[in-house]
Amino acid sequence: MIDAILGPAPAVVTASDDPSAVRWSLALKAIEILGEAPAGLGGILLRARPGPVRDAWAAALAMVAPVRRLPASADAEALDGGLDLTATLAAGRPVVKPGLLAEIGQGVLLVPMAERLSQALAARLATALDEGGPLLVLLDEADRGAEGEERVAAALADRLAIHLDLTEVRLPMAALLAGEEAFLPEVDDMPAGAVVDDPGTALASAAVMLGIDSIRAPIQAQRLARAHAALAGRMAIAAADIEAAAALVLGPRATRLPPGEAPPPPEEAPDQPPEPPPPSDDSSDDSPDDAPDQTPPDATDIVLDAAQTALPPGLLDALANGVQMKSPGGGSSGAKLRSLTSGRPAGVRAGAPGRGARLALIETIKTAAPWQKLRPQRADGRLSIRHDDLRIRRFVARAESTTVFAVDASGSAAFARLSEAKGAIELLLAEAYVKRAEVALVAFRGDSAAISLPPTRSLARAKRELAALAGGGGTPMAAGIDLAKKVAEAERARGRTPLIVILTDGRANVGGAPGVSPQEAALASARALGATGLASVFIDCSARPRPEGAALAAAMGARFVALPRLDAKAVVAAVKAVAG
Repeated sequence: MIDAILGPAPAVVTASDDPSAVRWSLALKAIEILGEAPAGLGGILLRARPGPVRDAWAAALAMVAPVRRLPASADAEALDGGLDLTATLAAGRPVVKPGLLAEIGQGVLLVPMAERLSQALAARLATALDEGGPLLVLLDEADRGAEGEERVAAALADRLAIHLDLTEVRLPMAALLAGEEAFLPEVDDMPAGAVVDDPGTALASAAVMLGIDSIRAPIQAQRLARAHAALAGRMAIAAADIEAAAALVLGPRATRLPPGEAPPPPEEAPDQPPEPPPPSDDSSDDSPDDAPDQTPPDATDIVLDAAQTALPPGLLDALANGVQMKSPGGGSSGAKLRSLTSGRPAGVRAGAPGRGARLALIETIKTAAPWQKLRPQRADGRLSIRHDDLRIRRFVARAESTTVFAVDASGSAAFARLSEAKGAIELLLAEAYVKRAEVALVAFRGDSAAISLPPTRSLARAKRELAALAGGGGTPMAAGIDLAKKVAEAERARGRTPLIVILTDGRANVGGAPGVSPQEAALASARALGATGLASVFIDCSARPRPEGAALAAAMGARFVALPRLDAKAVVAAVKAVAG
């Protein structure tokens, strides 16, 4: 597929069936397209850890386009320009310095650690893209396999047409030492294929099938297809152009496989060759049945085939575990809380210091400096600062989170459910220090529910409390939901961010007032939980998902996940998909 889309790969990468070769050649093709500075593409979102592969890609980019690097300490004033404080104090009049956006013009702005951009900077960069500003290259260094808190702002990532992932790319050491010229993209006379009559419809249909919910993606894909065609000297969009657009724009954004494509089976089949089909005795048919089908493929099928060369690395694993992959740019372990005393710096605002609020001295002077000519001069020659000039620092703190497991401990399968819930709790507690998270367990069986593990982040305590947890009996679903809600509300009152995870494989058969069925009582409890606004996940671990479980999940506003092959890692994956 790489030869059909990009032509021959550079000399340093020759194995077209190697995933590293595929992704590396796509990355070089992105540089080739970006070098033409096409309008409306926005730029590139590159997910890669710091290392020689990313450095080689950045060096190749610098050879085809002028690149400026955004300083780590940059703020909105550095982008737009503003008052030069030193020159203003020296000259006695306002002196304005230009911003980085004005200096770079139509070049490329490289943004390292883009996942740590403040909301203000991300919003300003997004506005610059809407106004036709410079192309952006965002370097996302967050580890997608870990529970990282930072994510690139979704609004900013959505405006960048090309998404690349080089986290799994490996290049030979000889290639890395060969010099930057070895990584330049090669222009070749590859076959264009048939002209596509309606590329916009094909790209939009493929985006829907791949689970892409952004309207910008198919529009950007069509723009990139036009740029790819112009690069090759073609006036009309051909099959090769929409293949390149699918691989660079749609494939990395996919959240599910297209219809007809199944995720890899969880268990490998035995190494036995399939039995050959019996020879056909029908020799009377004169039609060439053995000849290959010469019908040209549909344009949407071409797009889907090309997009699969650049699927996100974790998509197939997530689908194999029964969890739909979450789009990038998600949240984090706890809600953001504004603070004046502690947390991560988040700019300044007007206000007077006191009660823990800290004075932002430099910003206060910057605010007061332009007004000095209009204010009465002080006898001591110092700046005239008024109350309206005062600025205080703002901080953003991350609320701690609590995951409340409500486990169905009834029936013959209780042992398996409890054991996997225990394993999931241990996996989450292993990350508790980094995430500032706690875990609690509510078990419901018989005719009641009980707190088997109060909220804790101690792994030793969790193992001790869960060791003797027993199961069996009926399924009091309403009691389990009510108790989980009570625990979660108590955690929210403590200032934490709770998440409820319910594991069950059957419908309610115990509980309810006289004249009310257990299932109706469970639905009433689910609606009460949904009214609280608490985040929740409903995991149906039965061999065949039941409609009762989906109804309960809808009533409580929870994400419904079917895990017929329940295991601790799949449970943790479902929790991370919601909690971020």
